[in-house]
Amino acid sequence: MKILSRFAPRCRTMGLWYSLCIQLVCVIAVCLSATRISAQTPRQLRPDPLLDRLAGEWVLQGPLAGRTTVHDVRARWVLNSEYLEMREVSRDRTADGQPSYDAIIYLVRDPRTRVYTALWLDNTDFSAFSPTGVDKGLAAGDSIPFVFTTSATSHIFTTFKYKRASDTWEWHIDNEENGTRRSFARLTLKRANSK
Repeated sequence: MKILSRFAPRCRTMGLWYSLCIQLVCVIAVCLSATRISAQTPRQLRPDPLLDRLAGEWVLQGPLAGRTTVHDVRARWVLNSEYLEMREVSRDRTADGQPSYDAIIYLVRDPRTRVYTALWLDNTDFSAFSPTGVDKGLAAGDSIPFVFTTSATSHIFTTFKYKRASDTWEWHIDNEENGTRRSFARLTLKRANSK
């Protein structure tokens, strides 16, 4: 018994040390697991306030390439509310019953730089994700201007303009060839459920 009582204070200290080491290892393991889990969990972002006004169902109308057109547009947040996906479908049909115009557009705003980016995919030209379908723009008030470069001398200027008083949007599209800019479209989007 004398031998055991002689080592008892030392055993208590070693036991306390061992217990503290185990607790420290557990805390580190939990922290590392939480870091790994948070790195894999998508961030929940708040939608961009200006783009959020574009979410919903719309009827697009107006002159486009010299003709009056009507398209249905549906815009919704996708991928954890990071991208606004727009689906634009013409009511006009081709001879085989397909929409004469069909597009999927992705709009996003970088929260750090506040720069908007657009990826425009449509059935008028196969682009294989070429840079001509991608552009960046910086909002000016309630307008988001984009300039799509199709060649060294050809550009498409597309501006989204939100009209707060009427809760509508305007799309202005101009084509530029060799420094000459011409109006291509002046379109208005009204909510599909408005009269």
